[in-house]
Amino acid sequence: MEVLENAKNPNNSPERKRGGWISISFILGNETLERMGTIGLSANFMAYLTNVFHMKLVDASNVFNLWLGLSNLAPLLGAIISDAYAGRFKTIAYASFFSLLGLMTVTLTAWLHQLHPPECNIHRPDSCDRPNKLQLGVLFLGLSFLSIGSGGIRPCSIPFGVDQFDQRTEKGLKGMASYFNWYYLTFSIVLIVSHTVIKRNLKLPVEDDGTVEYYDPPLKPGVLSKLPLTNQYKFLDKAAVITEDDLTSAGVPVNKWRLCSVQEVEEVKCLIRIIPVWSAGIISVVTMSTQVTFIVPQAMKMDRHMGPHFEIPAGSVSVISFITIGIWLPIYDRVIVPSLWRIRKFRVTLLQRMGIGIVFGIVSMFTAAIVERVRRTQALKMTQMSVFWLAWQLVLMGLSESFNYIGQIEFFNSQFPEHMRSLANSLFPLSFAASHYLTSLLVTTVHKFSGGKDKPDWLDNDLNKGRLDYLYYMIAGLGVVNLVYFWYCARSYQYKAGSQIEDLAEEKSLVD
Repeated sequence: MEVLENAKNPNNSPERKRGGWISISFILGNETLERMGTIGLSANFMAYLTNVFHMKLVDASNVFNLWLGLSNLAPLLGAIISDAYAGRFKTIAYASFFSLLGLMTVTLTAWLHQLHPPECNIHRPDSCDRPNKLQLGVLFLGLSFLSIGSGGIRPCSIPFGVDQFDQRTEKGLKGMASYFNWYYLTFSIVLIVSHTVIKRNLKLPVEDDGTVEYYDPPLKPGVLSKLPLTNQYKFLDKAAVITEDDLTSAGVPVNKWRLCSVQEVEEVKCLIRIIPVWSAGIISVVTMSTQVTFIVPQAMKMDRHMGPHFEIPAGSVSVISFITIGIWLPIYDRVIVPSLWRIRKFRVTLLQRMGIGIVFGIVSMFTAAIVERVRRTQALKMTQMSVFWLAWQLVLMGLSESFNYIGQIEFFNSQFPEHMRSLANSLFPLSFAASHYLTSLLVTTVHKFSGGKDKPDWLDNDLNKGRLDYLYYMIAGLGVVNLVYFWYCARSYQYKAGSQIEDLAEEKSLVD
């Protein structure tokens, strides 16, 4: 595939043609296959750790979340390698090899009996053998390979796809916006397949009076849009103020560490604006990661029969969330968005979209707590509750992902400087990494301090003895606090100039 990363040429030399939707099909195809393997593995990984490796529920939860945390932290390093050294295409190619190697290694732990503990004695289920150092070592090695693969593929696929559109045109911006929706739609299809077919078993004056001269040279190759000087974070503007002896006779800075361009200053401002919004996404992901961690143990305690002869695999229950995404996204992209613009000239901003997703996540968490409370009460009465009661929280979680996660992906890509898009895309999985580590910390803390001498902790191996609903209520409360923090960050956020379709319309009207 041809790497289409050329940008605006200040010398007006001919540009190479961008790949558009033809190249996008190959990019999405590679991303889909990678996620098919890794997400297919994670779908039933909790059940694999507890049933095959005979880990306790809390230990399995920690391994699961620490691995997912590493897999979502690795893209930060992968983004740096891609942007500074190897380039996106080579990074994706090498990372794909490590993903394949990781899948093969983890598969061997299930295939070879020497690489997993022997089956439990059905007459003495409490005396199961624990995994030895070799078995754990091979398992962790395979998971490490998968994390390396994720670190290279995930931060590069989206910007590699974005490069296929000319963002200086309205058509290019619309294509890019639609690409994010279809990217996540293919992601949802992967989730649906992986959860049903597979394993079915990162000093100025107060006012500028015109006497201040800023260093504002022409754009460098590879940078598409010129950022105007803004009034936000004005203390940074002094880095671009030209003083005596700052420039050579050729107009070049004598010391590039002493004098920055307006473009570079505004790029730093972009980063400062984004970080608070990004941090608000961590708690919102915790609502999802917590449910993903415990949805399988919950389902295993419920009636999963669908008719007299078929029982739904516990790892396939969460497919309801992904079906919701698959149904909602085309409706949102092709019906709701055009209708709102045609009827009321209204567009949902990226921050509004993320906020709506956070609200859905909170409601999903409260719903999960209520459902778990009812399930436990029924179980103590020796009555199994239907697994389809979990559908309420899963549908809400799917809507949360549709609004929040896609909004985050588009937000980071549109608000970061163009040449830092790989770093931008590492922020999204980085928030997942932080959330999984936070989830692991919460689980460990709750497990340690919630129990008493004669009282089981909230996360007892037997969910009917524990109080998982209390954990859900606690995380829902954290979500409410996070929503207030997000609202505070969003109300003062200033979008990057030229990053919205409306900016093109305004620029066109000025030209006319």
